[in-house]
Amino acid sequence: MDLHELDINKEPPTREFLEQHIDADRFLDFVSTRSPVFKERPLPTSKKEAIALMLENPNLIRRPIVIKGSKVIFGFDKEQYDTL
Repeated sequence: MDLHELDINKEPPTREFLEQHIDADRFLDFVSTRSPVFKERPLPTSKKEAIALMLENPNLIRRPIVIKGSKVIFGFDKEQYDTL
């Protein structure tokens, strides 16, 4: 299976993609919490709110998004990359 990176600037993820791959209990792990947006507003408090913000501003999504088959990794994580 091919390993590829989703370029969110060229192809922002859909609501369906985010709903499928974001864990409701760990939704902040998928948000770029260091974004300047959060200097002006609080962090999201639910998966639904996090996804709404990500769709409004794709730069809030942790990058890179690496996809191999059904496995998706948000953000740089060498340990998870090694498992691919």
